[in-house]
Amino acid sequence: MKKVIGVAGFKNAGKTTLVEKLVTELTRRGHRISTVKHAHHSFDIDHEGRDSFRHRKAGASEVAVVSRHRWAIIHEAREEAEPTLEDILAQLAPCDLVLVEGYKRDTHDKIEVRNLDLLHPKLAGEDPTVVAIAANGPLQDAPVPVFDRDDVTALASFIEEHMKLT
Repeated sequence: MKKVIGVAGFKNAGKTTLVEKLVTELTRRGHRISTVKHAHHSFDIDHEGRDSFRHRKAGASEVAVVSRHRWAIIHEAREEAEPTLEDILAQLAPCDLVLVEGYKRDTHDKIEVRNLDLLHPKLAGEDPTVVAIAANGPLQDAPVPVFDRDDVTALASFIEEHMKLT
């Protein structure tokens, strides 16, 4: 069972920036980190004219692109249902922690990211899986610990303790 913690919130809250900073800090501390990003739209990692694109468009269910520096497998879902987070986690290589961006309705523990300049609904207090809040300003009466969104050192320490990373 992989250790998983999410970074959840609404559009323009700062989720991707926070994930990027947390990956940098946690890897600097010696942890092997993987990430999963949920997209609500279609996306391509290969582009028209590329060999992998041509293979996929010709009907291949999966296309592996491999070099000395990295590799990727593109799985064309076609009529399949979207895989669950658990399905994706099962595909990842062993690591110390998976940071998940999105999947805010799933049951793993999450850090809520709030941009106080935007009037988004609150997750903490409504969702018992929210274990902390990272906000761009102070919050009163929060039901979980609150961190400055830019204090990545404190957030990384919280994650290490909460997830029992050693």
